[in-house]
Amino acid sequence: MIITIFGATGMVGKYLVKQSLLRGHIVKAFGRNVFTAGFAENENLKLLPGALFDATEVYDAIKGSDAVFSAIGGGMDGNDKSRSLGMKNIVAQMEKSTTKRIVAIGGMGILNDDDEKLIMDLPDFDKQYMAVSKEHLLAYEYLKNSSLEWTMLCPPDILPADVTGIYHTASNHLPAPNQYKINAGDLALFMLNAVEKNEYPYQRVGISN
Repeated sequence: MIITIFGATGMVGKYLVKQSLLRGHIVKAFGRNVFTAGFAENENLKLLPGALFDATEVYDAIKGSDAVFSAIGGGMDGNDKSRSLGMKNIVAQMEKSTTKRIVAIGGMGILNDDDEKLIMDLPDFDKQYMAVSKEHLLAYEYLKNSSLEWTMLCPPDILPADVTGIYHTASNHLPAPNQYKINAGDLALFMLNAVEKNEYPYQRVGISN
C-alpha cells in the first residue's frame, strides 16, 4: 500500500512510519520538520515538508495514496486548533481525491459511557482534558459527516513505548479490561491492522493495554 501519515514526527507518528516500512508499505511522511526528525533512509519513505492548513500541500500528500493516517498532536489548552482544523482540511482534500480510507487518533473523552453519553460530558470527567476533548470532538464530527471510510481511535494516556501486541478494544466505548494507558507502538499497530484488515469502519474505538 501507499500510505500518507500526518503527524509523522510525533510519538505515534514515528511508530507508524517504522511499522509501515517494516510491513513493506510505501510511506509519505508529512510535516513541517520531517527532514530533522531522524528518520532512517529508506527507499520506500518519502519525506513531505508541508503545513497542515495548506490545502494544496495536503492534497498533494494524499493524492495517489491507498490510505491516510492522522496522528496529529498539539497543545492541551484548546488554543491549538491543529486537531480540529487540521482534520477539516484533511477531510476536504481526501474528498477531492480517490483516497477514502482514514484512521485517526482522537481521545477517550469522545467515547460513549454505558448510558450512551459522551464521557467528556460526565460530571466526574477530568476538566484538564476538556479543551483537548472538544478539539477531538470537532475532528470526529468532520469525519462522521464526511463521505470517507473512517475510524477514530480514542486512547487514554499514551506512553512512549514500543509494541507489545497485547491490547483490548471496544467499539464506541471504553474497553474491558481498561488500564487507562496504551503504548504508542500498540496504537500504531492497531491503526495499521485497521486498514490492512478493514476493521472498525465508521466507528470510534476505545483501546487500552
